[in-house]
Amino acid sequence: MSGHSKWATTKHKKAVIDARRGKMFAKLIKNIEVAARTGGSDPGGNPTLYDAIQKAKKSSVPNDNIDRAVKRGGGLDGAGVDYMTIMYEGYGPAGVAFLIECLTDNKNRAAMEVRTAMTRGGGSMADPGSVSYMFNRKGVVIVNREQESGETNEDDILMAVLDAGAEEVNDLGESFEIISEPTDLVPVRTALQEAGLDYESAEQSFVPTVTVEVDAEAAGKVVRLIDALEDSDDVQNVFANFDASDEVMAQVG
Repeated sequence: MSGHSKWATTKHKKAVIDARRGKMFAKLIKNIEVAARTGGSDPGGNPTLYDAIQKAKKSSVPNDNIDRAVKRGGGLDGAGVDYMTIMYEGYGPAGVAFLIECLTDNKNRAAMEVRTAMTRGGGSMADPGSVSYMFNRKGVVIVNREQESGETNEDDILMAVLDAGAEEVNDLGESFEIISEPTDLVPVRTALQEAGLDYESAEQSFVPTVTVEVDAEAAGKVVRLIDALEDSDDVQNVFANFDASDEVMAQVG
């Protein structure tokens, strides 16, 4: 089980009451704009937009903000910004591999902020391709163990999603992580809905194929570096291949 998965899940739950809520909201809104611009402003025909909207709603982004973002992205109000997606690669403390996904309207600013955060956090930038081969793009759905109907378990999840293309289900403690091919993300999410199971998030992500086991000291440095990178407005997602035991994550947390 990936330490990064546990950390990402913990941060998702804390995000609503995070002091940096405004920064988080801005990133969720940016995702909606780009999804609407790329695939159209109708969530019914644009699964990426649908999932971006659901993620924003679950993070308590106001509906008015969401609606305006959809209109901007879909060109319905003549506004909006032309964002570009850039992926940076690097190594952090203890040799942990990092993929840093940026969504920005200023490539030079994004590069400078990523490089500064990596250097200050004990990391270093790497050439394109030198890190990305250790990750596979996957569909990732997070489902809370506690549902409105009561507590669910791994068997319930497996029964709901196995025929929809799910490859594995990981128990993260208070939630479950469902991994699939990116093309099976929507069928998996739909299967959960049809089974009456609510999900926390459904999105394409980069899942490590090789992980680095870290102790509490190294995990703390990695998590602080992730936080520093995500503090940049241009950084949308950070993926790292560190693995840590529950005890280590408890010390870090």
